[in-house]
Parts: sequence; structure tokens; C-alpha cells
Amino acid sequence: MASAWAGMSEREREGCRELLELLQTDDLLALTDTVTNRLVEPGNRQEAIHAILLYSQSAEELLKRKKVFREIIFKYLATKGVVVPPSSEKHQLVSRAKQYWCGQLKNCASDEKCAEPNIEQPEEGGKQGGDKQEPDKECHNLGEEFCQWFFEILNSQNPLIGQSQDEWGPQHFWDDVILKFCYNTSEQNIEEYLGAELVSLRLLSLVREEYLFLNPNLNAGGLRCTVSRHGLVVVAVAGTVHRNTCCLGVFEQIFGLIRCPFRENTWKIKFVNLKIVGQNAMEPGTEIERPCIKYEQEELQEFYVPKDIALVEPQKF
Repeated sequence: MASAWAGMSEREREGCRELLELLQTDDLLALTDTVTNRLVEPGNRQEAIHAILLYSQSAEELLKRKKVFREIIFKYLATKGVVVPPSSEKHQLVSRAKQYWCGQLKNCASDEKCAEPNIEQPEEGGKQGGDKQEPDKECHNLGEEFCQWFFEILNSQNPLIGQSQDEWGPQHFWDDVILKFCYNTSEQNIEEYLGAELVSLRLLSLVREEYLFLNPNLNAGGLRCTVSRHGLVVVAVAGTVHRNTCCLGVFEQIFGLIRCPFRENTWKIKFVNLKIVGQNAMEPGTEIERPCIKYEQEELQEFYVPKDIALVEPQKF
């Protein structure tokens, strides 16, 4: 893994260091395992904090980790005199911490209007002009939080990682979900699965039986999202595929998300298109660069059409 300190300002780095000091040692070590993929074994708390900062892509990515609890961020902000409502959700606290480190809280430390909008409810694509930027940001934030959750819970099923397994299963998918899986190692293969149970089991087998670890690139063009006027959110993410300490290739994954009408702020997966390209399927001498999404917004919008879901194949690598 390459150092991502360049992605943090000095103030963000120091703030994250102070915030990590508030974690219990067990949680700090577990977070180190997650961030470094268990490749670093710190001898003490300071070494753990150093490793976490070194291998985190950004301050926002770090704050959104499961072990960085909402209460920890709230406590950190309180020690800095940043007033936030006690009922604030974690994504709002993350936004406040970022604003504080960027020096943007001079006039809004106690103004609830400065809190980040509820990203779990992105606006439908009907607004025009200056109002369009805010829904786009909300949609992107929703996609980022979804990817953080999805890949953390999926990768936790990998026996080689050794971390506690989160709850994985068909409950995260709609009953009629479609998975289209295209993988290219020595030759191209395409598989298609229909139904929550089959889709859940096939994705699970990638990490539990094939020992793959999917590392998404949520920065530098690796994530792109869009939302239809009917509320379907399309999330496209690219990343690298690993087995233990070996990088096997790259992947591109496109999700269709629809809000569950029976549970507030809950989204379920409507379709998944996954493409994996192994190193031996690439041109000789090709180096694996940080994967990025090359779809334009208009191209992602094509995934809105239900009849195309099973036919469209990710092919932007």
C-alpha cells in the first residue's frame, strides 16, 4: 500500500491523531487490522495510530470506519468547543470535523443550518441551476457510505483476514435482484444470477471460498454516482482485487439501489454488475494504476432502464 498522507492536511492529520487517542486499545488495534489488511502488527498504541494514519486514503475515509464510533467523534468535537446537536448522525459529525479542520466553522459552530444534509435522502433529479449541486453531493455521499459499508461487510467474510464477521445475507438485496458477473483471467467468462439468495451466496463465495479481498478506490475518480427522478441510485466503483498480500488485478462494480419503503433510511440492492480483470489478462508490461470509473453521468443513467440491467456489461477498463 502506498502512503496516503499527501491526501491529508497537517491539521487533518493532527486532528485524526487526537481523535484516535480517544479509542480503546482493542478498538484501535482492530482498526489497524482493517486499515492495513493485517499487514502491520503494531507494538503499542502510538505505532497503531501511526499505521492507521499512514494507510488511510483521507481523513473522511478514516472517520467513516466502523470502529471510529459516532460517540468518539462527538467527544472529540466537544473537546474542541465545536457545538453540535446530541442527536447528530455520524455523517453529520464527520462533516463538522472536516469543516473544523478546514477552518470553516467561524460563523456556524452552533448553527444547525451548517450541518451536512441528510445524505440518506438524496433529492430526485428534478432541480435546476444552483440547487443541482447539493443533490449531486448528497448522492455522492450516499454512494461513498454505501461502499464503505458494503465492502467492509463483504470483506469481513474472508477467513484469511481473521476479523469478526459482520452480518451478510440476502436481506440486503431485493428479491428480484440481478447479478451479472464478468471475469477475465486467461479468458472471459460471464455468469448471471437472479434472486437475493443466489446473488448473496455468489458474492459471498468470492471472499469466503476464493479468499478475495476487494479494495475499492473511493477517491481520485474511483467512485461515481447518479440518481434518477424515480429515486433509483446508481453507484459505480472501481478498485483492486487481492488475495492475502498479492494483488491479482482490478475490478469495477455497479450497483442499483432502491430505498426500502418499510424501513426508514434503509436501501437495498436492486442489481449488481461486477467485472474483474486479472493481471494475466492485461497487456504484457501493464502496471496496475489506481482504478477509476470512466463512465459519464449520461452513461450511468442508462442503467436506470430495467430491461437493460441484465444486458449492460461494465467494459470501461
